[in-house]
Amino acid sequence: MPASYKISHAARLLGVSDDTVRRWVEQGVLPVTDASPAEIPGRALAQRAVELAKAAEDPTDVLSSARNRFTGLVTRVIADGVCAQVDIQAGSHRIVSLMTAEAVEDLGLEVGSLAVAVVKATTVIVETPRG
Repeated sequence: MPASYKISHAARLLGVSDDTVRRWVEQGVLPVTDASPAEIPGRALAQRAVELAKAAEDPTDVLSSARNRFTGLVTRVIADGVCAQVDIQAGSHRIVSLMTAEAVEDLGLEVGSLAVAVVKATTVIVETPRG
């Protein structure tokens, strides 16, 4: 049986309000199943998530082999001697990077700065809910 999501769950997954999802349903942007209460088919929700992700513009002008790029705002910088921790909020994702304090200074990173977190990993763990 294909996955489907209640409107409130779909809204949380997309990082928008329940009202926004309801408006998209009314506008025909998102279809609903015959379930009561209405649910959003998983395939349609996934497609909408991809469309919304394209809206986040990458401000850098570089070519890269890394495909996992998260554009967001720096929300915290903790520099302690040689090392630093930089938190970036990219939509509903919090990315934490450990780097040198010198790199933080060179990049001009401070709370409120626009930044792109680039992830290049050979191991990605995928989990699904039980049920």
